[in-house]
Amino acid sequence: MIEVMFKKAARPLATISLCCAAAMSLQGCVEMMVGSAVVGTFAATDRRTFGAQAEDKSIVLKGESRVARAAGIGSHINVSSFNRRALLTGEVADEASRVNAEREMRAVEGVLDVANELQVAPVTSYTARSNDALLTTKVKASFVDTKDLYGSAFKVVTEDSVVYLMGRVTQREGNLAGEVARGVSGVRKVVKVFDYISETELTEMTAAANK
Repeated sequence: MIEVMFKKAARPLATISLCCAAAMSLQGCVEMMVGSAVVGTFAATDRRTFGAQAEDKSIVLKGESRVARAAGIGSHINVSSFNRRALLTGEVADEASRVNAEREMRAVEGVLDVANELQVAPVTSYTARSNDALLTTKVKASFVDTKDLYGSAFKVVTEDSVVYLMGRVTQREGNLAGEVARGVSGVRKVVKVFDYISETELTEMTAAANK
C-alpha cells in the first residue's frame, strides 16, 4: 500500500477529521490521508460542520472557473471539496496544464490543500462519463446495503471508472468502504483520501448529532 498524506493542520481539543478520496487498484491500494480540525455544529449524516459544507460549495464554484481557465483547451476537470480539501480529477492536455490547474486551485480562498489526481490524457467521452455516473450510484447503493457503513458519511466521485472516496471515517470504515467499492462491477480502481477519526471520536460525534 502506498500512502500519501496532506500536511496536518494543528488540532484543537475538539478535533474533527476529514476523509478524502482513496485509490485502490484491483492489485493494490493507493491511499491519501488528510488531517483537519473543525469546530462547530455537525450535520448528523455528513460529519462536517454546516459551515464547512457551505465553504466546500463555495470552493467548488470558485475552483471550477479558475482551473478551467488555467488548464485551457483540451481539458476536462472536475473539482470536489471536502472540509476545505480539494480534489481535482479528470484529464488535461499536458503536464503544464496539470500544474497550472493545481496552482489555481490552491489560490482559491478557503482551500487548505489539494489532491491533484488529474491525468495527462485525452478527455473522456460522453459515454464514459455516463458510465462513471452509473458507477457512482452503484457504489453508493453498495454502501447503503453494507452493515456497519453509513453511506451518507461518504462522498463518491468517479472519473474514467476510477472511484474516489471522500468523507470522515474510522480506519475500520475506510477499509470496509474501499473493499466494497472495489467489488463493484466496472470499477477499475479505488482511490481513498481519508482523514481518520477514532472509534471514540465517532461515538462522540454521533451522540452530539443525535441530541
